Parts: sequence; structure tokens; C-alpha cells
Amino acid sequence: MERKPLSKITVSEIVTDCGINRNTFYYHFEDIQALLKWMLEQEAVEVLKNFDLLLDYEDAINFVLDYVEENKHILNCAYDSMGRDELKRFFYNDFCGIMLTIVTRLEEILGLSLSDDFRNFICDFYTEALTAKLIEVMRSKQPYDREKLIRFISITFQASLPEVIKRACKEE
Repeated sequence: MERKPLSKITVSEIVTDCGINRNTFYYHFEDIQALLKWMLEQEAVEVLKNFDLLLDYEDAINFVLDYVEENKHILNCAYDSMGRDELKRFFYNDFCGIMLTIVTRLEEILGLSLSDDFRNFICDFYTEALTAKLIEVMRSKQPYDREKLIRFISITFQASLPEVIKRACKEE
């Protein structure tokens, strides 16, 4: 992707560069998009799943921002090739799973239980917001205030999520 857009890269070029045969590629991946998704998951999302996000949320946010900054070129190539919606879909299931872990742990800590519908809504809502913010950081040509962004995300999660859970359980 440093030499050409993702849409112009062929499986033949990948297998030649990697020294594997075509069948090996297709044994593991349906297409180049599947390879890209696997790469992104392996490098970022799988590692992020190892954080205790209720305790290490700032470390986790820093990790994600480091990843976005270090891989800005690749992520922007993926964005240019696939578009915003498809890139969001790449991250959605994994980030939604992470949000589900956070919400479920908060429910346990608060001694409350949300309906499945509302729990899914919360996970979707916060996942959409986080994904949009990451894409904004990734696409921006302007520098951003990293500490301020981390502080804003942290405040939003810490202040709103427990209150949303409490209120939803009270009204359900």
C-alpha cells in the first residue's frame, strides 16, 4: 500500500512478495479485504481485548491512538479503497464486543441488569461514537490534542455510562 492503492493490489503480487503459493493464500483468506481485516484485528483489536478497560481505559485509548498514528498510511489506504462505512464495519464487531464487556462489567459492579435490547443499543451507540472519532483522527491532516481527546473520552465514559445504566434499569 506504500506503492499503490489497495484496490490495485492483486493476490498474485501478495503471494509473490510473501513467497507463498496462491492456494495457501486462499486457504487462509477469501480475498485481500479478508487479509486486511485479519491484519488489523491481529495488530490492534486483539491486543486491546487484553486490557481491563474499566481500570486501564486511558492505557487502552493511548494504545489505540498509537496504533492509528503508526498505521495511518495503511488505514487511510484502506479507507480510500473501501470507504468509511466498510472501514467502520471492519472494527465494529470487535469494538462492539469490547463495549459489551465494559457494559456487562459495569452492570455487575452496579448490581443492575439491562434488557438485551438496551444493552445492545448502548454498545452500538458508544461503538459508533468511538469508531467515528478514530476515523476523524486518522483522516485529519491537522494535529490534534491527544491529551485532551483522551480526557474527553475518559470523562464521557466514566460519567455517562454508569448513569445511563442506572437510569435505564430504573425506567425498564
